[in-house]
Amino acid sequence: MKVTREKIENSQAFLRIEMEPDEVEESLEGSYRRLVRKANIPGFRKGKAPRLVLERYIGRDSLLEDALNNLLPQACEKAIKEQEIEAIASPSIEIEQTDPVVFKATVPLRPTIKLGDYHQIRLTPEPVELTETEVNTVIEQLRRQHSTWEPVERPVNFDDLVTLDIESQVEGKPLINQQGIQYEVLHDYPFPVAGFADQLLGMKGGEEKEFKLQLPKDYPRGELVGKEVWFKIKVSEVKQRRLPELDDEFASLVNPEIKTLDLLRERISANLRLRAEEKAREEFEQRVIDAVVDQSQVEFPPVLVETEIDRLLNRQAKWLQSGGSGLEEYLGRVNKTEAELREEVRPLATKTVSCSLVLGRVAEEEKIEVSDAEISAELEKMAQSVTGNKDEVQKRLDSTQVRSSIEQLLTTRKTIQRLVEITKGSAAMSSGESQTKNDKIVKEEGQK
Repeated sequence: MKVTREKIENSQAFLRIEMEPDEVEESLEGSYRRLVRKANIPGFRKGKAPRLVLERYIGRDSLLEDALNNLLPQACEKAIKEQEIEAIASPSIEIEQTDPVVFKATVPLRPTIKLGDYHQIRLTPEPVELTETEVNTVIEQLRRQHSTWEPVERPVNFDDLVTLDIESQVEGKPLINQQGIQYEVLHDYPFPVAGFADQLLGMKGGEEKEFKLQLPKDYPRGELVGKEVWFKIKVSEVKQRRLPELDDEFASLVNPEIKTLDLLRERISANLRLRAEEKAREEFEQRVIDAVVDQSQVEFPPVLVETEIDRLLNRQAKWLQSGGSGLEEYLGRVNKTEAELREEVRPLATKTVSCSLVLGRVAEEEKIEVSDAEISAELEKMAQSVTGNKDEVQKRLDSTQVRSSIEQLLTTRKTIQRLVEITKGSAAMSSGESQTKNDKIVKEEGQK
C-alpha cells in the first residue's frame, strides 16, 4: 500500500492510497470464500463451487465490489495511523481506479478555533418596554375567547359565523362536499381556498351562490395546483360574535381568583413583562454569542455541518410525526426535495456548529466547570416535570449518557452567562485575563 498525503484543507486531510495487487487478491479470495457459502450455483453444493465459476455466476465486478467494501475501510484506517492523523469521524472514500486499485480518502480533522479578544466586547441590553396597547390586545383576545354567538337577520360580514352547505368540483370530480358546517368568515382566510370567505360577504340565510376559484401554488394536493374549483354554497344561518362587557364580572370569568378588572390588567401586564424580559434576555445572549463568534477564527470539517443538518431534519421529522404526518408528506406539501430542504437549513446548521465550537473553546479558556451536585439538581427538576412513575423516570434520567448531556447543557449555559457578564463589564477578571494584563504591565515597565 502506497499512501500520499496530498493536502490539508478545511480541517480535512486528503490522502491518495494505491493498493498492492497481492493485497487486492487476498481480499478477493476472502470475498470468494464468504460469498460461495451463500450462493446457490446449479451443479455445485453450497461452498464447493470454484472461484472462476462463482465469478461467472455473480460477475467479476460484484466480487470485486464486495472485496473493496471490506478492504478499503481497513486500508484507510491503516493509512491514517501511518500518517499519524487524528480523525474525528469516519473518512469518506472515493475509488479513483480499479486496475491497480487507487482510492482517495477525505479525513475529517479536529476543528481549529482561535478566539478574538472577547474580553473587550461591550454590549448593552435593550430596555424592556411594555405599552398599554399590548395589554389591551391581550384583553381583547380574552374577550373573544369568552364570547358567545347569537343569530342575526342580516347579510354576512367579516367575523361572522355562518352555517352552510358546500358542494365543489375540480374538472368534474368532487373536492369538498359537506353539509351544515360552521365557518368563521375571516379576512384573508386561506381555507378551503383563498378568496372563499370574500364570496360569502353579503349573503343572507337561505341564499345560494355559485362561483369559481383557482387553487394556489402551495395547495397540499400537488396534482390540483393551479386548477379551477367550482363551488356551490347555501347559507342557512348567520351569527355574530357577542363580546362580554369589560367589567369585574369579565375578570372573574377569565379567572375565578381575580375579582376585579384592574387586578386582571395588573396580572396580564406582569405576565407580558416577564415574557418580554425573557425574550430580551435570549436576544441579548444571542447578540453576545454572535459578537464573540464574529471575532473568532473557526475552521471545521464539512461533516460537522452535515451531522447538524441530519439532527435538525430528524427533529423536524419527529415533530411532524407527533402531528400525524411525516417528512415526505411535508416535502410534498411545500413542493421541495430533501436535498433542497438540506440546503435550506445549511446556513442555520453552519452557524450552530460555529457557535457550539466557539462556546466550547471559551468554556476551556474560562475554566467553566459543572459539579455533580449541579447535574443532579438539574435532573431532579427534569424528573419533577415529567409525568409517570417517578422512580422509573429518575432511573432513566440518571444514566451516564443523560448526565453527560446535562453536563454539556449546563456548561454551555454557564459559558453564555460568563460572556454576558464580560460584555456588560460586570465580570470579575478571569485568571487567564489577569495574567495577560500582568504580562502587559511588566512589558510596558520594561520598555520605560
